[in-house]
Amino acid sequence: MERKTKVNAEDGKQELVITREFDLPVELLFKAYVTPEIVEQWMGTKVLKLENKKHGSYQFETSGPKGNFAFVMSGVIHDFVTNQKITRTFEMENTPFAPQLEFLEFETLTEGGSRLTMHIVYKSVALRDQILQLPFVQGINMAHNRLQDIVNKLK
Repeated sequence: MERKTKVNAEDGKQELVITREFDLPVELLFKAYVTPEIVEQWMGTKVLKLENKKHGSYQFETSGPKGNFAFVMSGVIHDFVTNQKITRTFEMENTPFAPQLEFLEFETLTEGGSRLTMHIVYKSVALRDQILQLPFVQGINMAHNRLQDIVNKLK
């Protein structure tokens, strides 16, 4: 089955560009990124904090398949424009990975369709390549599939 979430990783660059088109109005797609109860469902994580504003912050806790603690993800929101963009840092605490910078852009395609473009910048090409060795691409595609399914029920 073809992945709907596309990940573009150019050789020698310390960035990724991730795109996904959703059969959702942009307002619902954006809501899936900023509503704690919805984030918890599609990301499979616990939202400890989610301050949706410029200079806000967030903190999510993820568990492993057996319910045991895995890691905490956190960051600072640098820019926040409803239904348009979120600029934030992202860090997996207590892991060897350096923080990254994420630019999320939400775009209306049609009345019921939208696109998410995520531009992620890593500290180095080596770190970006290390992330790509993990099941990152499969994981984000699965998460976006869950997002589509869960938010479809809110239409």
